Amino acid sequence: MTDPSIPDHVRPDPTAPVPDRARDAVPREPRPLIERIGLALIAVVIIAVFGAIAAASFGSGEPFLALMAGIGALMTAWAGGLTLFRG
Repeated sequence: MTDPSIPDHVRPDPTAPVPDRARDAVPREPRPLIERIGLALIAVVIIAVFGAIAAASFGSGEPFLALMAGIGALMTAWAGGLTLFRG
């Protein structure tokens, strides 16, 4: 059922073909090594901040905040590792 509040000139045509944008995509090239190392170093700094927050939160009796900060550190380590090794 269509929404009568949407004018016909705005409503998308369900029979129209979907444009193929894969032809316009630029081939993905890996980042230069120096850029990957720099991004990984930034990730290490952010991991240290998350780790400090996790330790301080756990020490002050906030286990949920400590858990969330620890998860943030792990996710940042994952992204930094992928950036460094996969490019």
